[in-house]
Amino acid sequence: MTFRDLGIDDDISDALAARGIHEPFPIQEQTIPLALTGQDIIGQAKTGTGKTFGFGLPLVQKLGLDPAPGVKALIVVPTRELAVQVTEDMEIATSNRSTTVAAIYGGKAYEEQVDKIKAGAQIIVGTPGRLLDLASQKLLSFANVEIMVLDEADRMLDLGFLPDVEKLFAQTPAKRHTMLFSATMPGPIVALARRFMSKPIHIRASDPDEGLTQANIKHVIYRAHNLDKDEVVGRILMATGRGKTVIFTRTKRSASKVTEELVDRGFNAVAVHGDMSQEARERGMAAFKAGKKDVLIATDVAARGIDVDDVTHVINYTIPEDDKAYLHRVGRTGRAGRTGIAVTFVDWADLHKWALISRALDLPLEPTETYSSSPHLFSDLDIPEGSKGRLKAASATAPRAEKPASRPARQGSPSNSSTSSGDKPAGAPRQRNRRRTPSS
Repeated sequence: MTFRDLGIDDDISDALAARGIHEPFPIQEQTIPLALTGQDIIGQAKTGTGKTFGFGLPLVQKLGLDPAPGVKALIVVPTRELAVQVTEDMEIATSNRSTTVAAIYGGKAYEEQVDKIKAGAQIIVGTPGRLLDLASQKLLSFANVEIMVLDEADRMLDLGFLPDVEKLFAQTPAKRHTMLFSATMPGPIVALARRFMSKPIHIRASDPDEGLTQANIKHVIYRAHNLDKDEVVGRILMATGRGKTVIFTRTKRSASKVTEELVDRGFNAVAVHGDMSQEARERGMAAFKAGKKDVLIATDVAARGIDVDDVTHVINYTIPEDDKAYLHRVGRTGRAGRTGIAVTFVDWADLHKWALISRALDLPLEPTETYSSSPHLFSDLDIPEGSKGRLKAASATAPRAEKPASRPARQGSPSNSSTSSGDKPAGAPRQRNRRRTPSS
């Protein structure tokens, strides 16, 4: 099966082939033929299964080879990182056409984004807040939108964006082609689909009896000591066959701390979290995707935007808040049919939280007490015996040479004097004998 077999035009298929993309994934095989007919679709598939091209290729094809300037297609995503990723994929699909794509999201200056809109971009990929902001300033209009896509709808719900999404729907024409994609289908998302879609067909790419967690991901749960975690992580990074690795932390401060520690240990690590500027986050993500950095430390805000096929390991440095967050995190590995390993650290105080997560996901795994020296750590994760969690010596400055325990007595001073520098402890303050002149 090829994209041409699904009805995708030669120029789009050639653009994909130039990037080494030849065969469609199941969600694409089921979605593309229907989407090309203008059928409203609810696509449900696990993260990393190719949903973007499932809606993106039909969208590009329906706009034509040379669409008129102006916004014709709107793709709404929940996070900045996902906006960047979807934009990159859409630029691949349109690389042999005159169609242009603009990414509209917060954290960056308005001017560049507004310039792309004024230049006639036909496809807009954006986050709800910035889209509504530009629309309220009359800088962006959705009056001529023919196709609207809501990507990662369940994440929209988690982040409280559904009211904004409803406002965006209200600004688009009633007669439009609508596609909604989501990993899960909670009640509010189903209600949204019923309200704004016309007789949608629900496509589920996975087998109904398949568990919530991907079968190609190995899940390992450890109860690790806080003071030993960094060494455990370092040894995991020594595992045989370890490729790009994503480490999730609960807080931005923890992400920075872990990054500094791993860099000090010699690993090519980079952080992505909310305290960084958008430009810095994009640079870090680009370095990770390009392989210049092979360890990415992130908070949950970036989870959905890490769309990299060759991530071999995910490490939950701190336990996720719930089962949905767990799925979002571990879904960064085992993508595009590959296998992956997910390691989760559970602190003593979080045992109850893990019990809820494991029950919801049918993961009957009890956290194993684990230290950096535990034999099962090496066997579980294929870490070569004798590996240490450091690639190079600590980057701290070399220790200063120790001072002699005693100093020779000053010339003219008795060697056994209690005030001589030779008898006082190292670092003790020097005593000075000052002659006081009697006041007159």
